Amino acid sequence: MAESAAQPGLDRHAQPIRSILVTQPTPTTDVSPYFSLAEKYGIRVDFREFIDVQGVPYKEFRKDKINILEYTAVIFTSRNAVDHFFRICQEAKIEMPAEMKYFCISEQTANYLQKYIVLRKRKLFVGLRTATDLFEVIKKHKGEKFLYPCSDIRKDDLPEFMRANNLKFTEAVIYRTVASDLSDLAEVKYDCLAFFSPSGISSLFVNFPNFAQGGTRIAAFGPTTAKAVRDADLILDIEAPMPNAPSMTGAIEAYIRQHAAKAGLAVGKDKSAS
Repeated sequence: MAESAAQPGLDRHAQPIRSILVTQPTPTTDVSPYFSLAEKYGIRVDFREFIDVQGVPYKEFRKDKINILEYTAVIFTSRNAVDHFFRICQEAKIEMPAEMKYFCISEQTANYLQKYIVLRKRKLFVGLRTATDLFEVIKKHKGEKFLYPCSDIRKDDLPEFMRANNLKFTEAVIYRTVASDLSDLAEVKYDCLAFFSPSGISSLFVNFPNFAQGGTRIAAFGPTTAKAVRDADLILDIEAPMPNAPSMTGAIEAYIRQHAAKAGLAVGKDKSAS
């Protein structure tokens, strides 16, 4: 992937962002904060998944000798985990018992469960937003035997918490995260790349081992993604969530306005006043 066309001798932050590549799937509806951002600031916003999720075949899953029905609770931290867990159940011809408990990292993940089961509030436990919130909920159910369906690449915080609190749990790798083929982007230039996971950063260098940041601004969502950016010796220009910008689009907009103000430029709707 080519770096953005920075003008020699100019402060990289003083150069306007005219194009953004969001390393996520294209929104399925016309209502998206990215579309609003593009319209407001006259920015080209493209979407491209940098990682590909591949399910572990049931035959391979069986080698781990995990009997799902031996567990009394399942922990879900993503929609991918939900999809591939129930895929495994379907292939194993397992019907989840009504008394099974489900612990979900967020309301979004909990609501997504309705795709597969009828939700019963007394069997559903939800964290507010983060893994730490979910930990507090799990602490109240120390007698359960937990199954944690996950990817081969996952954060360490949940397993470390479970072990530190002597909770009975088993990790079940049911899908893998691999780098997408981005070869068609080799000669494409963007002023800003927005990342949402360390795997996205890894994919960037798998596809473009000689990537040079140059004037390209890097945006990262979440502390682990931000760390991956810095560990890759890239400059992190835009970080979310922040107190004044809880979303990626909010953080990008704040950056645009901040650096436009420093350069004395009018942006977005302010242009009409110039």
